[in-house]
Amino acid sequence: MPALAGLLSALSVLLLVGAVSARRDPLSVALVLRSADPGKRRSVAALPRRLGTSPMLRRLVRADRLRERLRAAGWKVSVDELIGTKVGAGFAGVATVGVLAPGLAPLALLVGAGAFLAPDLVVSRAARSRLRKADAEVPEFLDLLAASSSAGLAAPAAIARASTGLRGPLADELGSASAAVGIGGRWREELAGIGERLRLPDLRMVVAAITRTESLGSSLADAMRGLAEDVRESRRSRAAERARTAPVKMLFPLVCMILPAFLLLTVVPVLIATLRSLR
Repeated sequence: MPALAGLLSALSVLLLVGAVSARRDPLSVALVLRSADPGKRRSVAALPRRLGTSPMLRRLVRADRLRERLRAAGWKVSVDELIGTKVGAGFAGVATVGVLAPGLAPLALLVGAGAFLAPDLVVSRAARSRLRKADAEVPEFLDLLAASSSAGLAAPAAIARASTGLRGPLADELGSASAAVGIGGRWREELAGIGERLRLPDLRMVVAAITRTESLGSSLADAMRGLAEDVRESRRSRAAERARTAPVKMLFPLVCMILPAFLLLTVVPVLIATLRSLR
């Protein structure tokens, strides 16, 4: 029975972390909760949000930083729900160790702290992955934007046209901005919002260049072509710099892992043979 209870507790931890790392499907949620009572359904769905509204918890987990990470990851999860999930995962981790090993209180606290921090790690990893993909799309976006503006399209139409040629996070952000412009939003504010959410230096340069060309009335195509060349050149320079620092980074694994094994296989047998011959 204790083993079964521990297994169920561990499964609850995985489900809580998966609730944060996966996108929610309304149809799946409806199928799971169809047989539940409406009042209980609302209370269960609002439990993480109620836990996340605690001012002390929000200060502890730095809610502003969590909000930025969620925004960068592109998840449709509120900060309150994420904080509630963190608390639930922490309690589930403590309960799991408490059931499996009742006498190991320090281990229970350690596992609970790890489960509490696990959603942060998942969100941070998703945000970094999404930002890398969006950053890789910037040069292609510049080329498409230059081609669209060369065809005679204005800046908003050129941006909307260029976004259709991309496949990734940047395309999603540009598509949302184009949809907002279509219902009355200002395209400069929407572009500034994309730069604020993604926080990519090259994308901010693109937003500034588009705004500047529209204000001055200069050619958008020429500006985008020049900026595309500058972005690619700077990326080639950064790649070459990383390649130059690679030998220095390889010293640690070489000295600490490969060299001891090499000495063990070459020098130690010779020493053993020498000692045996001296005897």
